[in-house]
Amino acid sequence: MLYSVFSLLLLQQYSCAQSQPITDSGNNSTPEIILNINQAPEKFIAGNYSLLEVDNLNCIYLLGESGQLKKFNPNGDSLSVFNDVKKYGSLNLMDVSNPLKVLLFYKSYATIVSLDKMLTLRNSMNLRKQGIFSVNAIANAYDNNIWVFDEQDFTLKKISEQGKLLQQTNDMRMFPGATPQVSSITDHNNFVYLYDKALGFFVFDYYGTYKSNLPFKNWANISFSGNNLYGFENNRLHVYRTQLQKEAIYKMPQQWKDCISIKAMNGKIYILKKEGLEIYNL
Repeated sequence: MLYSVFSLLLLQQYSCAQSQPITDSGNNSTPEIILNINQAPEKFIAGNYSLLEVDNLNCIYLLGESGQLKKFNPNGDSLSVFNDVKKYGSLNLMDVSNPLKVLLFYKSYATIVSLDKMLTLRNSMNLRKQGIFSVNAIANAYDNNIWVFDEQDFTLKKISEQGKLLQQTNDMRMFPGATPQVSSITDHNNFVYLYDKALGFFVFDYYGTYKSNLPFKNWANISFSGNNLYGFENNRLHVYRTQLQKEAIYKMPQQWKDCISIKAMNGKIYILKKEGLEIYNL
């Protein structure tokens, strides 16, 4: 229901913004909409956290400064804890797109750790032992395998949890003007999205065939929900409707400007600040 309401609101606001654009110093051709959220947060989770993720069931994952990874239900109640985060080094990336299999990635040790829905250890894998030595981004694949972008040969690879190579793309340096620096991978709705802040999204199908480029640059905190692609840039929330191929841009409230992390999912915005997590309804 939240998703349906938000989708309708998005389309209505996008239509209104066409006739009343907000001018600013940027170069965006898409009109901006001021996002007015004046109410108090719907929920607040207190604590000192450094990393935030939200899955498609609205469960919340927060990495504490002590090194504990905590999972909360949508009401903010604690569900489970993983205490061995620091055992594998400094955590660089967390993928919760599959709530039944949470992936943790440690770049310095080229290690992927897999947890179950209760944050119990399932498996750990050192990519270097599989002949993959330079990786910045990994993600869950639709078929329970794992996507990695290998920066040695600039290919997107799909591997099993045991590290067996299942498929890979062509060398992306063959693309005109592209030597991608991939910072995130997302498997969503039959496509795989590789994001480079300088070049935008490279979109592949599940067979590894390149399909298109979405030229959205300098985004952070990227997420997908339904048919919407979200990203944040320069105190703006970008929402791209993948089916309609239209973008809406929302000017964020000033009080969110200096947050640690921010995430849009399922009609909600999650704002991580130094004192805790604020959750707002859109």
